[in-house]
Amino acid sequence: MEVIKTNKGGVVLLASIAVAGFSVFVVVTGMLGIAALFVLPVAIFFLYWVIQNPSRGLDVTLVCAFVSIGAIRYLNNIPLGLSVDFALFMGVISAIFQSKAKVDFQKTKNSLLLVTMVWVFYNIAQLANPEARSLSAWVYAVRGTALYMLLTIPLTLLYANKNKDLNRFFRIIFAFSLLAAFWGLRQYYVGLDAAENRWLDQGSRSTHILFGNLRVFSFFSDAGQFGAGIAHMGIIVTILALGPFSKRLRMAFGGMAVLFFVMMALSGTRGALVVPVGGMLAYLFASKNFKIMLLGLVALGIFVAFLKFSTIGNDVYQVRRLRSALDPQDASLNVRKVNQQKFAIYLANRPFGGGIGTSGYWGQRFSPGTFLAETPNDSWFVKIWAEMGVVGLILHLGILAYIGLMALFKIWKVKNPKLKQKLLALFAGYVGILLSSYGNPILGQMPTGIIIYMSMAYFYLAPHLDHELETKKNA
Repeated sequence: MEVIKTNKGGVVLLASIAVAGFSVFVVVTGMLGIAALFVLPVAIFFLYWVIQNPSRGLDVTLVCAFVSIGAIRYLNNIPLGLSVDFALFMGVISAIFQSKAKVDFQKTKNSLLLVTMVWVFYNIAQLANPEARSLSAWVYAVRGTALYMLLTIPLTLLYANKNKDLNRFFRIIFAFSLLAAFWGLRQYYVGLDAAENRWLDQGSRSTHILFGNLRVFSFFSDAGQFGAGIAHMGIIVTILALGPFSKRLRMAFGGMAVLFFVMMALSGTRGALVVPVGGMLAYLFASKNFKIMLLGLVALGIFVAFLKFSTIGNDVYQVRRLRSALDPQDASLNVRKVNQQKFAIYLANRPFGGGIGTSGYWGQRFSPGTFLAETPNDSWFVKIWAEMGVVGLILHLGILAYIGLMALFKIWKVKNPKLKQKLLALFAGYVGILLSSYGNPILGQMPTGIIIYMSMAYFYLAPHLDHELETKKNA
């Protein structure tokens, strides 16, 4: 009996200590601490769920790539900008704990991983660039230029290499693109909320409110990224709508295409026009159907002629802005040409550029007042040229062109018509984004960068995906 009493006393003492400790915790941390107590079990369960399968890390990466930047406008005290990095590293950690016997490493023995490593090594070599101003700038900027590519491609090749993974990839990007489109419609027709207005007041109002018209940006980083990103989805669903799918599915794809291209126009992003035009030309060539190719070229010619040689619809601001993209005397275009001439002079004796992170946002943050930081590059490829020199630019363009060429050869060999159409849609989007990246810094931004890197992997997985479908059909 005495032992029991002693145990009861110990329990009471421990309970008292726990209550006192909890009280002190609440007093010190306030409501944030209480919220953390509820969030912590959910976070632990979530991490456990991701660890079970590396492909889940890729799913979470896609979700974070879509929403994290927009969410910062509402939760600016939380470092959501690193959520993509965190999700990718969770995928890598999960991969480490997977049974090696279940992983087919043969899928990584291809030229895609080889050229990826070449590009990564060049980015690492930039640490020795004597023109570089800041190690911190390199650490932040190399994420967009090389790290995401390095992590995303092997994870996709090894752990998201089935047709069900490809279909899930499409479902995720379409679902969040639809959400982004409806979010943008709310901004345009209902109005901006307090967080979005606050973001505009911090320096973006001059570029997003032009002549009293809002350039819709949804929950993307800015209107330029939203316009190109939603156009990217638009060309993908357009190609799928032309494919051998059910009538209901093709109608759904067609409706999504109309919505996405309307949102592209509402974004006021003129450079985004290159995505559907370039993407459709790429599809027409890759499809090798000369009848469709001829009809498509005629349709594209009529569309370009409508913008170039008519004034129909000029009372609509978005139509006028798209039309200005074809004007060689456009003031914005001429400013970009002048800036590129300045870069040419500055980089004439700098074949390896000024160092990663020395231009654009990171340049202004880590090396303000320098030429590269203060001269807008307005282009992904000009950014690469400025930071990594003509050597880096040639290497980068060569790698992207090589991947595109290999994608064509692999897609042409695919026998399953539905799979071929899905890959052609991704190929059209790939080409469209590469072309638009000349006019805007699109490729390295979210969510487009992650989508493109996963698309690269699926190009190379084409034979395996086709074989999987053939095996199921013959089983």
